[in-house]
Amino acid sequence: MRRLMVSEFITLDGVVEAPGGEPGHPNTSWVFDYHGPELERYKLREIREAGSMLLGRVTYEGFAEAWPPRQGEIAEVLNSMPKHVVSSTLTAPLAWSNSTLLTGDLRTAITDLKQGDGGPILVHGSATLSRGLLDAGLVDDLRLMIFPVLVGGGRGIFPASFGKSTFTLVESETVLPNVVALTFRLADAKPALGEKQRDS
Repeated sequence: MRRLMVSEFITLDGVVEAPGGEPGHPNTSWVFDYHGPELERYKLREIREAGSMLLGRVTYEGFAEAWPPRQGEIAEVLNSMPKHVVSSTLTAPLAWSNSTLLTGDLRTAITDLKQGDGGPILVHGSATLSRGLLDAGLVDDLRLMIFPVLVGGGRGIFPASFGKSTFTLVESETVLPNVVALTFRLADAKPALGEKQRDS
């Protein structure tokens, strides 16, 4: 069974919306004050650990516009790795290389994906998709890079339902001064073969 990992930049008030300059939020670009090579090294390591990416439509369209013309290690990995896209409005074939459209029932599509061959599945951003995955109990690892800012509200990823899920902290890393990355694992989820816990 492939592990599904949701990775988010998140503020102290639980907002994941508009970290990188996306329009529509009055305090957009809240990651920019902390961006640097340390953050890029962390994200590169994260995507290298993944076998594929899973994206919602909005994040996919932003990535598909931004990454194909770029150069560098992150762009090389993102452009070449398999990508699965959840959308009810996009149509196949998708333009970005190695992208596959997933349609129909979310739980069924993602369960089938997790039961297939390959390494861990990484979800980056994609707030609506991440919330649906958490609500459906499909998330094995929840990776939160917490930034020391309050932005006054915005979209989050946590379901509003009264369902309960218990996670265990398996990794803690200070990526930048005042920026910490925490990885929580669903209590009954198993680590990948050969995976070691990091605490730095």
